[in-house]
Amino acid sequence: MTYRELIQSQLQQGQIERFDAQVLLLHVLKKNRAWLIAHDDEEASAAEIATFQALAARRRDGEPVAYLLGSREFYGREFIVNPSVLIPRPDTELLVELALARAPNNGKVLDLGTGSGCIPITLKLERGDLSVSALDLSSDALAVAQANAQSLSADVRWLESNWFAAVAGEIFDLIVSNPPYIHAEDDHLHQGDLRFEPSGALTDGHDGLAHLQTIITAAPSHLQPGAWLLLEHGWDQGAACREMLAAAGFSEVQTWQDLGVNDRVSGGRKP
Repeated sequence: MTYRELIQSQLQQGQIERFDAQVLLLHVLKKNRAWLIAHDDEEASAAEIATFQALAARRRDGEPVAYLLGSREFYGREFIVNPSVLIPRPDTELLVELALARAPNNGKVLDLGTGSGCIPITLKLERGDLSVSALDLSSDALAVAQANAQSLSADVRWLESNWFAAVAGEIFDLIVSNPPYIHAEDDHLHQGDLRFEPSGALTDGHDGLAHLQTIITAAPSHLQPGAWLLLEHGWDQGAACREMLAAAGFSEVQTWQDLGVNDRVSGGRKP
């Protein structure tokens, strides 16, 4: 069976897209797309067929491609991922861009609920002058984040903590977070990739605003005057976040939209 026939055989079975099939085969072959285009009439080995078919079967069952590959690209870098962490998404790059623009020179930055570590690692690699700390309640998630930091040579301080508990008394020049914000009754939790991602990193078990409220309420005591708090949230939570930020005393409160023109990040400055 040729590589072309191998991909076609999976498409005929349905429930898998051509792009996904190609990505999985390239992963098995450890080759790039240009190579496959030039060699798709070559015969696949028995081992290649078996490995590819096993991955394709898992994909047909709905398992995310990122978990099958063990990695996902974020801000131009490959990050290790597994079912202990959320899969990094392009929308979160907006949070990184806003943070990079607002972090002062030699600033002290904190990321809350770090997951794979894609946010703090990217901040550190893009801005080597920053002193970056990141925390997560999950030791399994922190293990993934630390593996990413080692792989990408990023000097980040990692802490196992429930929100601000491990940084009591510390003051930062910028705080960022992509916390669990999906409503517990949102049907999307039972669809697509979300079915396989850690539920505790997706939802607070309530209305999706509980963790956002906790962070907004506690953040002022951990921020320098003039420092920013930036929070990723759901497309329909911008108004609620702005209201909570204003009630907590933040100034310059605003919301930024993602590439899909949906509200995605809200923030404010400590007066």
